[in-house]
Amino acid sequence: MAATPAPPTTPPKPTWDPRRPEPPFPWLRPTIRIRLTLLYGGMFLIAGILLLSIIYLFAAHALNVGSELPFKIISGQVASDTCNFPSAPTATELNNAMNACVNEQRQHALDNLLSRSLLALLGLAVIAFAFGYAMAGRVLSPLGRILRTARAVAGSDLSRRIELDGPDDEIKELADTFDDMLERLQRAFTAQQRFVGNASHELRTPLAINRTLLEVHLSDPGAPVELQQLGKTLLATNERSEQLVEGLLLLARSDNQIVERKPVDLAEVASQAVDQVHAEAEAKGVEIRGERAPVVVQGNGVLLERIALNLVQNAVRYNIPERGWVEVTTEAQHGQAVLVVSNTGPVVPAYEIDNLFEPFTRLRTERTGSDKGVGLGLSIARSVARAHGGHITAQPREGGGLVMRVTLPT
Repeated sequence: MAATPAPPTTPPKPTWDPRRPEPPFPWLRPTIRIRLTLLYGGMFLIAGILLLSIIYLFAAHALNVGSELPFKIISGQVASDTCNFPSAPTATELNNAMNACVNEQRQHALDNLLSRSLLALLGLAVIAFAFGYAMAGRVLSPLGRILRTARAVAGSDLSRRIELDGPDDEIKELADTFDDMLERLQRAFTAQQRFVGNASHELRTPLAINRTLLEVHLSDPGAPVELQQLGKTLLATNERSEQLVEGLLLLARSDNQIVERKPVDLAEVASQAVDQVHAEAEAKGVEIRGERAPVVVQGNGVLLERIALNLVQNAVRYNIPERGWVEVTTEAQHGQAVLVVSNTGPVVPAYEIDNLFEPFTRLRTERTGSDKGVGLGLSIARSVARAHGGHITAQPREGGGLVMRVTLPT
């Protein structure tokens, strides 16, 4: 019995991309820490303003600003360095001048109290905001650990765990639940990888043996014509089964994140795909054209070539019988690499576009009985594009055919 191959070590890539671009000003993001800081600091500032207003009102009431003095001058002379008194005042003039002087001093004292209190409140508000920011960071530090672990898991490292210590509160309960979820996901992905490895071995081996036996029988010149025709039919069926197995395995593996990335010229990849399909296009009378500008992306060259090959093959096979064409272009747009494959062909309704990317789906054909493929080309292309951090879209072309656009980060 042949040995079972070891399962791959990289788990499938999650559906959300952790490599989101950072905002231009990260400290302006409305994070929970910032919101808690503004909440605590704002509450302190409002409480300080209310307390200052109450103190000011009490002080103004105690000083009796605007009221008359509790005594009166009957006769005499008053001198002051801060107030102006008439030189030979009457008693009434002198009392009025003293009232104005005392009220002015009271108002000056209140203004001085208000200005100093506002400065003290401003200083305390700065301290309160800084203290609230520090305390919010300390309280939310467990959430930071959860976030870092989630990012590591999103980077295809399901072995990471939070293992949060501390009081048995809601945050620790969240961390423990997240750890349990990661444990189950790791077991599920490991089982899936093991199944893919076993299926790769168990399905390829008998198909390869069948192909070899059929080729040996077909190489016999003395075989009857009926037997040769049957052998060719069985060989074509076996080849179709091999394509189906390879497509399924590639579809399963292409959902993984690409760990080892190398510079790949998307124009070269597209040109190689065009060269492979050139003979089939000539046989069908389909012209392949288009300018391919050099644009380098970071990724796996074999998988990227599979995207281009699947798209170009579909564009050639699903075309019009006469004067059909396929246009393959590559260019850089807004810091991203773009591969566009457009073709003439039958009219595609817009509501059927999304279904084209589903496995085993063909336009107006059955799941079996078609000689144009196994129905996995676009599914594989979408999975490979996602594994490279990109995406693929399809649009109906006016007059018939499709416009397939693959966008990849450079």
